[in-house]
Amino acid sequence: MEIQKKERDSERKKDKQRYHHHQNKMKRISSFLLMFLLAAFIIFMSLKQSENFSGAEYDVRIVNGFTDNSSLALVIWCTSDNKDIGGRALQVGDDFSWSVKTNLWGATPFHCTMKWDATRKQFDAFQVQRDVQRCGPLRTCFWLVREDGFYFSNDQVNWKKDFSW
Repeated sequence: MEIQKKERDSERKKDKQRYHHHQNKMKRISSFLLMFLLAAFIIFMSLKQSENFSGAEYDVRIVNGFTDNSSLALVIWCTSDNKDIGGRALQVGDDFSWSVKTNLWGATPFHCTMKWDATRKQFDAFQVQRDVQRCGPLRTCFWLVREDGFYFSNDQVNWKKDFSW
């Protein structure tokens, strides 16, 4: 009877050791998988949107494209939540430009208010979610303001009307 008890105790001890060994092995595998997935995610994000990690710079340019505004200037004022880049009065063909640098969190959108005679319009001249892809590989965002509305291009050749006054 005493021998059987010792054998059972010995078996229980071996079972506990196997169980703890198995648990430790599973913890190591889980830790390795978690580290691997985290590293894969970081690599994927840096390849997919490397400009957000390194801080890509985008050039934004607004051009007065009126064809018949005589001496009336297009008055423009642009700001973001943390930067006021000021205003300009643009004659036909004149432009107003600045650079925007993105970061891990994107970038603050730039809002511009346009005034032409008695007409006024506010719009987002640069918005990360909308413009990162459409500004193209050269990271240039062009706006052409005409009598009938606001046109966007990333090459100054192909213009698409985004909205009207």
